[in-house]
Amino acid sequence: MGTAAEITCLFVDIGGVLLTDGWPHAARALASRKFDLHLDEWESRHHEAFETYEMGKLSLDDYLTRVVFYTDRSFSSAQFKEFMFAQTQPFPNMIELVRKLKAKYGLKIVVVSNEAREINAYRIRTFKLNEFVDVFISSCFVRLRKPDADIFRLALDVVQTPASQIVYIENTPMFVQIAESLGLQSILHTDYNTTRSKLAEFGLRSQDEIVQ
Repeated sequence: MGTAAEITCLFVDIGGVLLTDGWPHAARALASRKFDLHLDEWESRHHEAFETYEMGKLSLDDYLTRVVFYTDRSFSSAQFKEFMFAQTQPFPNMIELVRKLKAKYGLKIVVVSNEAREINAYRIRTFKLNEFVDVFISSCFVRLRKPDADIFRLALDVVQTPASQIVYIENTPMFVQIAESLGLQSILHTDYNTTRSKLAEFGLRSQDEIVQ
């Protein structure tokens, strides 16, 4: 394991780590009930369009036109967008943990995340992620998307920090494996307490932890 002096940067995913996922299957299933959509049909259209949207090649209006409003609906696009945005919930303990570690150790905080532009912008603004994140390597900005290893290579180029001085927090096992293949030290996030303990093993202890 590294030490606090060696770790100078955290790479952090958003969905599943700092916040709930931006537009997951459970939210789409809820939307199908609320707006009386045929789930199988519009879920199929979602999968055909969403990767392109997450890479910033479709606007939210374009995505909704292809996936929801390809036929007349009894509700408006504005109503559907409001529902989409409202599905995001924060993980306050994880957000506070990253804030504390940044303040205590002077860490660079870099988001590496698959996020669609309008959802990403809403989440950054609403949950004030830009107050402690230094760089957003979001798929919609960089036109790369995990599991493409190039999104990690780009993040490394941008921060100009050796991989050995970075810890990556991610909740998807495949993405952890890809990051580790590039030399990044990684934590597979499952819950707050486990991740906090693993960070402490790297020498990164939050303000309220007592060193035994």
